[in-house]
Amino acid sequence: MTWPITFADVLSARERIRPHLPPTPLRSYAPLDAAVGRGIRVLVKHENHCPTGAFKARNGLAVMTSLTAEERRRGVVAATRGNHGAGLAWAGQIVGAPVTVCVPLDNNPEKNEAMRGFGAELVEEGRDYDEAVEVADRLVRERGLRLVHSSNEPRVLAGAATLSLEVMEEAPTLDAMVIAVGGGSQAVGAMTVARERRPGLKVYGVQAAGAPAIHDSWHAGRLVETAQARTFADGVATRKPPALTFPALKEGLAGFVTVDDGKIAAALRLLLRTTHNLAEGAGAAGLAGLFALRDELAGRTVAIVVSGGNIDQETLRRVLNREIA
Repeated sequence: MTWPITFADVLSARERIRPHLPPTPLRSYAPLDAAVGRGIRVLVKHENHCPTGAFKARNGLAVMTSLTAEERRRGVVAATRGNHGAGLAWAGQIVGAPVTVCVPLDNNPEKNEAMRGFGAELVEEGRDYDEAVEVADRLVRERGLRLVHSSNEPRVLAGAATLSLEVMEEAPTLDAMVIAVGGGSQAVGAMTVARERRPGLKVYGVQAAGAPAIHDSWHAGRLVETAQARTFADGVATRKPPALTFPALKEGLAGFVTVDDGKIAAALRLLLRTTHNLAEGAGAAGLAGLFALRDELAGRTVAIVVSGGNIDQETLRRVLNREIA
């Protein structure tokens, strides 16, 4: 297969985003290591410290800083549950380009508020993320906007890869990364960097059990769509594997697991207790996946990514009250 991005693409993305986005912290926590057990040393990449509260600030900035003058004038459109749209809108303010964001009708109101705060025009239509994608495609035809898909876009993948580049440069003894997969930009980015800088490093994928399309596709060896995506971890709530990332995921992942919402919620509480950082559902899924993989990864140094911290108050209340099972 042809790999979707090159390592040179990653270096180029880093140079474009570096003036606006400093590296995020990579930290270890003894209480977290003790809770995971099996002699595993856990390194936590804090993408929740990005300006938009999520790693997709990198993705948005990598795309928006590469647009032509004509594309900036026309503006861009994207579908999102929140973080991709916020990243684009934030980056749009930096480069002076209008951003239209399509979200499903029941989208997180706090994420909608944040995107509007970054200057996005919101279009609320469709029952889930995948239907919002169809709305974005329609607006490309109707308004002539430039589409920025959250995964089917090479410059998005290159932006996401910059977080793994930072991890591997800072942690020379790293053995593996366990990464939540929604569209796959983080995982493909990590594998791209590992192929160049750390060929022996293993990358594992994690998806919510209520939204298992990419996981099921990986195990089946072919694209599998699901009728619905049911999980409070909206950042991984996808029903269709992206065409650009799936072949690379299929070829490069060392393993792929699902975790139910109860385990994601437990991981979120554990992160809050041991790191005093707030994660959203997708941001805690990597830790939940590490628990599922800890026998295989015993004695290793493993990085997880707190990909975002944009959880709304009501969902957080349910998590803390153990109402999500």
